[in-house]
Amino acid sequence: MPESLAFGLNFVHPLAMWSLLALSGYALVLGLKAKKIRTGTPEERKELIKGRFPQRHYLMGSAVLALMVFGTLGGMAVTYLNNGKLFVGPHLLVGLGMSGLIALAAALSPLMQQGNVLARKAHVGLNMGLMTLFLWQAVTGMDIVNRIWSSR
Repeated sequence: MPESLAFGLNFVHPLAMWSLLALSGYALVLGLKAKKIRTGTPEERKELIKGRFPQRHYLMGSAVLALMVFGTLGGMAVTYLNNGKLFVGPHLLVGLGMSGLIALAAALSPLMQQGNVLARKAHVGLNMGLMTLFLWQAVTGMDIVNRIWSSR
């Protein structure tokens, strides 16, 4: 593989993850609006239903799940291709844990559709933890990007 291509591949994962962080924020906003449909006044609910927020939240969450899993695997693949090994450290371990958390949060969807309040609370808690870890990952990821950039 040409060296310039190998070097450039190092930046695909960070760019994808920053985009995914923004999409995750959007999914959060959609989820909050979906909650307002369930808990708001009749006037608020009537207006919000037109926005199809529960359906959009579900679709965006599905996309975030898929992109996070592929982004995690892609980041690991590029690291391995460029270095012949993975660097087992907090960034990798938390990233793998995040993939598990988002899968667990998504797996609660059928229970939430049946009206299970505990599943809904667990879903929200898992995703809030996920977003917190995601912000931390963004910071540690930029440290890694800076090390790669300055090593060139």
